[in-house]
Amino acid sequence: MTELLNVDDVIARILHAMQPLPSDPVPLLDALGRVLAKDIHAGQDVPAFASSAMDGYAVRAEDVISASHEHPTRLRVVADIPAGVQPDVRLGAGEAARIMTGAPLPEGADAIVRVEDTGDQWASDGQAALPETVDVFQAAKPGRDVREPGETVRAGALVLARGVTLRAQDVGVLASIGHAAAAVTRRPRVAILSTGTELVEPGQPLRQGQIFNSNGVMLAALVTEAGGDPIVLPAARDTVLDVRACFDDALAQQPDVIISSAGVSVGTHDVVRTVISALGHLELWRVNLRPGKPLAYGDVGGVPFFGLPGNPVSVMVTFEVFVRPALDRLLGLSGEGRPVITATLSQDLASDGRRSYLRVRLERDSGDWVARPIGMQSSAELLALAQADGLMIIPEGLRHVPAGGRYPVRLLRSLPATD
Repeated sequence: MTELLNVDDVIARILHAMQPLPSDPVPLLDALGRVLAKDIHAGQDVPAFASSAMDGYAVRAEDVISASHEHPTRLRVVADIPAGVQPDVRLGAGEAARIMTGAPLPEGADAIVRVEDTGDQWASDGQAALPETVDVFQAAKPGRDVREPGETVRAGALVLARGVTLRAQDVGVLASIGHAAAAVTRRPRVAILSTGTELVEPGQPLRQGQIFNSNGVMLAALVTEAGGDPIVLPAARDTVLDVRACFDDALAQQPDVIISSAGVSVGTHDVVRTVISALGHLELWRVNLRPGKPLAYGDVGGVPFFGLPGNPVSVMVTFEVFVRPALDRLLGLSGEGRPVITATLSQDLASDGRRSYLRVRLERDSGDWVARPIGMQSSAELLALAQADGLMIIPEGLRHVPAGGRYPVRLLRSLPATD
């Protein structure tokens, strides 16, 4: 019997073969959630000019050094400066300019006095007449409420590093330094094949002995969630002819990765390995994990190929352990997959000695995460997987797993923030 392969060795071999895909420029409105392909440096200071951080009056700090409510300083108002307008005035001694948030400071000014610290009363519609003078009730030091050039970003500074997944705020930063587009890694095109004579597409009537094809839909969702573009092909019957035609159709789509579910085990109708032998080669098969032992990996027509098991839980587990890291690497990410935390096992368990991925719920207890196994841990119980917060990873070699042990948990959903 073929020796089962070590999970970590398999992951390392797969990641070694994956190189980031080329980049595509996309408009900023399409960049959310994409992976930045190049470092971004600021082309200029942000802000590019000294501006007001508040609505109020631009002043010379030396003119209001002794201003207070008891002894206000009266200044002559010489200008009104809205945002977006370059002022054409220079403040002299005893002068001030009304100024809006974001507006450039006039020459001679070095501080802002907020409107609430003056005797001015602005109309809510912004139509208040410009007063001839203004009383200042608050002293201001040089630089008060002034945004200096380069205060946020200096010209030439690294703004966003290659490999970051762009969030809304990152897209906003790109816009703030004048970028209308971003160079992002192209999404991996992933062809998805399901094999099984018993499969029927959801929404179609079932006959005796048939089941709905949940694997194809789930894999498409997982690929999309991982940043790829899924190409879902019709399910193939368990014949060499049908499976071969399905792989030919997949290759015609020019994918970056091909994933199949079922057909790589040792059953007499598991024909995927037979077809792969004709179209490419298998680099490895059968891995020391549970669920998902009959994983296959190789290439078909020069395209990386993952042959996943047929049971739906095994499909998702092997996707998370092997395929998601590979897609991460194609996107220019680290290849670490979903986040991992450490949790305490709530009860004794028996294992078969393989590395096991147990469906667990996570609960907070005295500042620690506690993992409670759910369901029967059968590779066909998809509902329990939908209810799980994560997959607790039990190392290989353990057959008795006592309660209280601390083990890693690969998260399947975000956990609530805790104090």
